[in-house]
Amino acid sequence: MDPSLFLPNCPGRLVKTVEDALAFVPNPLPPVLAADWETAAKASSADNALGRLEGAARNLKNPYLLIGPLQRREAIVSSRIEGTITTAKQLVLYEAANLATASSSETREVHNYVRALEYGLEQLPTLPVCLRMIKDMHGILLTGVRGSDNRPGEFRDQQNAIGVHGQKISEARFVPPPPGDELKAALDAFEKFLHADSPLPLLVRLALIHYQFETIHPFVDGNGRVGRILIALLLCAHDRLSQPLLYMSAYFERNRDAYVDHMLHVSQRGEWMPWIHFFLQGVAEQCDDAVGRAKKLAELRDEYKRKLQRASGNVLALIDELCARPAISISRAAELLDVTFRAASLIVEKLEKANILEEVTGRTRDRVYVASEIVKVIET
Repeated sequence: MDPSLFLPNCPGRLVKTVEDALAFVPNPLPPVLAADWETAAKASSADNALGRLEGAARNLKNPYLLIGPLQRREAIVSSRIEGTITTAKQLVLYEAANLATASSSETREVHNYVRALEYGLEQLPTLPVCLRMIKDMHGILLTGVRGSDNRPGEFRDQQNAIGVHGQKISEARFVPPPPGDELKAALDAFEKFLHADSPLPLLVRLALIHYQFETIHPFVDGNGRVGRILIALLLCAHDRLSQPLLYMSAYFERNRDAYVDHMLHVSQRGEWMPWIHFFLQGVAEQCDDAVGRAKKLAELRDEYKRKLQRASGNVLALIDELCARPAISISRAAELLDVTFRAASLIVEKLEKANILEEVTGRTRDRVYVASEIVKVIET
């Protein structure tokens, strides 16, 4: 890092690390922020968008119909930011039948993201968001996939850097705190801020938390994905959303350069407000995106039920399940509906004839069916 780029008002300090390089250690949160009307208006707009999203979920008879697709879309996009490419169809097939495909290792990585997020949500009733939970989610994220040799579930014991692959640490664009005492102190202060009372609006706090976590970069690998999971978790932990419905990865991906530059300019120049405004704009955009997807899912479900309005309750129940998880096997359908394999087979056949499901394996046994129109809502 070039020390001349770090101005006197930067919110941290430069310290020596390996290779005679410099590393940046952020000051504990919160920074001193001057209240201004522009930030207040943006925070209010983002908060209103959250309200619209919560309302859209409540209008669904079963919010799970929205949670499942949004979680899977987030897993796909968040992993794509890190170079892991899989499609919604590949993910739901993997979940439905653990199908081996050419990209199964990458699909498993994305599936691990869903599992890590679900684990964090399951812990919230009994455990606040804390370093222990963060490490546990990281362990799930990297289990059995690329990066599994990078201390899954443990904070790093080596210096990392953000820059071009293979580049010397001394040449990197940004170098987080050194391992050891500096990293431990930064994480301890981070956890204290997570649990501290604050007069700041929650969404402003989340902007600070996301910056701080990514700046500390506590793991060898997986920092970006864990940091993005934390946003959804903290909104639920603070009862701002009743369900995990807001995900920021698509916004960060669309604005990748601005995302990276804004956080770097906080570190170098103390430019908190441009970063906070950027984050709040993302909240508003992603809330509206999720509301739009909720509407599309509800319309598809209603259309399918009109097609099969004279069908049995089990057929209609399976349509709801497909909205949440749009790939299914006959044995899974039998388990969900508590019916025989033969009865489940007839139900799936009825949905196939109505062009709601299509068989995708081409096999005579252990067949898997996909609701392609629902998959498109996740993927587009």
